[in-house]
Amino acid sequence: MGIFSRKSAFSLVTQLAARRQVHAAFAWLHTHGQKIMQWQSELCEIPAPPFGEEARSAWVAQKFRAMGVTDVHTDELGNVMAMIPARNLPAGSSGPLIVLSAHLDTVFPTEVELHPKLDQVDGCTRLSVPGACDNGAGVAGLLAIAQCLQHGEVDLAAPLLLLANVGEEGEGDLRGVRHFYQKRALAGRVAAHIALDGAGADAAVTQALGSRRFKVTVSGPGGHSFTDAGTPNPIAALAAALSTLAGIPLPETPRTTCNIGTIHGGTSVNSIPESATASIDCRSTSTAELLRLEVALHRAVEDAVLQANARAESARNKGLLRFEVKTIGDRPTGELPLDSSLLEALRAVDRHLGIRTDLRLGSTDANIPIAMGIPALSIGAGGEGGGAHTLAEWFSDKDREHGLRRVLLLTLLMTEWASEQ
Repeated sequence: MGIFSRKSAFSLVTQLAARRQVHAAFAWLHTHGQKIMQWQSELCEIPAPPFGEEARSAWVAQKFRAMGVTDVHTDELGNVMAMIPARNLPAGSSGPLIVLSAHLDTVFPTEVELHPKLDQVDGCTRLSVPGACDNGAGVAGLLAIAQCLQHGEVDLAAPLLLLANVGEEGEGDLRGVRHFYQKRALAGRVAAHIALDGAGADAAVTQALGSRRFKVTVSGPGGHSFTDAGTPNPIAALAAALSTLAGIPLPETPRTTCNIGTIHGGTSVNSIPESATASIDCRSTSTAELLRLEVALHRAVEDAVLQANARAESARNKGLLRFEVKTIGDRPTGELPLDSSLLEALRAVDRHLGIRTDLRLGSTDANIPIAMGIPALSIGAGGEGGGAHTLAEWFSDKDREHGLRRVLLLTLLMTEWASEQ
């Protein structure tokens, strides 16, 4: 097979779903809903802020080993990798493989209290805790797929790499998946990458929303507000630069945004501050627009500081300002082609399950492989959720089984495709 046709992909997924081993995997998903929810609750009790995912990494690695997955490794960043080998391939085979991933981190700092609460609501189990959906649902789904494959002794046509990665959220900047593709020898074998992120079973993120994030710092000598009057003020210069940036026209197509997220500086009302700092988030589906905004930011800051220093020099004040614009985030743009075999496979699976696929734009771990030209997308792991990134986050296991069947069939279909590459 090269590129699937809808007919051939649908025919193959129907054949896969009829296999005895796959039926056994389906049966495990059907009878172990509470087990999956228990895993999710245990996971969500473990803090995992960006750059602090070590405990979750260890927990997930232990779960993989307890299932009987023998090839489990944790890299220097904390990414956990578990390899399920393919049928009829010798150990150490270097052929194509499929990646199924879920990110371990949350947006919540360590001090946020995590006390998972389970309730029965309308005949379904509801988990309430920060991170329940993003990405407790994805990690629980990853574990469920691993366990049902082991239980059903499902033969894979190509190896499947299960990746529980760090650093997807915020200033984590996709560092876990980025590290995997930059450093791991396995990366060159990836034929397709499926990322599990949050709940749901009727959508797929196939267009990568790019972003660039910056930390701008303006520094100076500071001083007393009266006796040192005339000394250039970092806050005033930074405010002038940000005002200029905020006035830059942004196109509706491609949709582009520029947000000034935070600003800090100064020590008291009667002190000229020694520094001022702001963080800026620029997003677009266009790399060119992101570059335009980056250039505009540098120019606005440089011009504001030069003007402030010129005024200070004319006042014969020796204290001058200096500035730094530091990149703190860079997520690439890209799009999964509409004729991609991965997208054709998803449509075939959704047709088989009676799901209408909604293609969406988002910023996920799939950004990295998409930008590299590797077929990739991000989908939910079933169920329903709400309140993402808030303390009131929740997840319900309503229809989770349907979503996990979708993940399983898509994964199996792509291993069949990869074996022919």
